[in-house]
Amino acid sequence: MSHAEAESDHGSTRRDFLYYATAGAAAVTAGAAVWPLVNQMNPSADVQALSSIRVDVSGVEVGTQLTVKYLGKPIFVRRRTQEEIEAARAVPLSDLIDKTSENPNLSPDATAEDQNRTLDEAGEWLVMIGVCTHLGCVPIGNASGDFGGWFCPCHGSHYDTAGRIRKGPAPENLWIPVAEFADETTIKLG
Repeated sequence: MSHAEAESDHGSTRRDFLYYATAGAAAVTAGAAVWPLVNQMNPSADVQALSSIRVDVSGVEVGTQLTVKYLGKPIFVRRRTQEEIEAARAVPLSDLIDKTSENPNLSPDATAEDQNRTLDEAGEWLVMIGVCTHLGCVPIGNASGDFGGWFCPCHGSHYDTAGRIRKGPAPENLWIPVAEFADETTIKLG
């Protein structure tokens, strides 16, 4: 190999190195410039802190309801009586306006039957987002309305003891949030 060929080969190796080093530095600089823009789209710390809450239900007696705030919305936690459970389970699916469950804990094609809306198999615990599906009002609970469940006085929507729309302008049942029992006396939302 001649001296000129060796120098030419050495020059291209050095040139390749400079190209790769420059491209690497440009990629790191671009990443450092773009990262704050991407990172600002992540939820803030206060939102992440509230993405999951635990609710102590040890003081909720049978036949009463607890309302908590979760992600800016009221959540109804109802401990139903045996009569309320029986009334909800006696309703034929064909009598319902909205026949879907809207329960994220189940498959998307689950029906609105009472057992698909409750937190436990016995049907004692019902956890729902307390926002009327018509225009976002907060329904009144404690056996209100024509069906013994919840009533939205703003526009006259009546929900039964399982939170299903039975009469009025609301198009859907009260929604079910992601919820589970963390232990015997604590429900985890989110």
